[in-house]
Amino acid sequence: EIGVTPPLGVYDPLNLLAEPVTYPRRDYRRYVELEIKHGRIAMLATLGVITTEAGFRWPGYLSKSLDLKFADVPGGCFDSYNAVPALGWLQIVGFVIFLELAFGATDPSKEPGDIGGPSWVRYDDPETK
Repeated sequence: EIGVTPPLGVYDPLNLLAEPVTYPRRDYRRYVELEIKHGRIAMLATLGVITTEAGFRWPGYLSKSLDLKFADVPGGCFDSYNAVPALGWLQIVGFVIFLELAFGATDPSKEPGDIGGPSWVRYDDPETK
């Protein structure tokens, strides 16, 4: 079972697994979904830093009015953050908010983190998992 550490049993010092769940605290399933989602975002962000440090860039302009090309953006994490204009960050944040609202919640009939469509391979046998 997830979260069981002998000899303590389930380690839950903040009592997050308590039932019934009362507002504003959410149920444990939501925490699992968020942990999986943030882990996936962190992996994509790491991959983005690695690819830009390796020299891969989109062709064209990041901002035509500022004469800023994608090739001009440095590869470092904080350097690239500072190089992108504020309007660009506004677009990025707006797109992430759209994705979160449109596709963010996992279907309650599926396991947390199961975002695949009907063609996604799911294994019901615990031995295969």
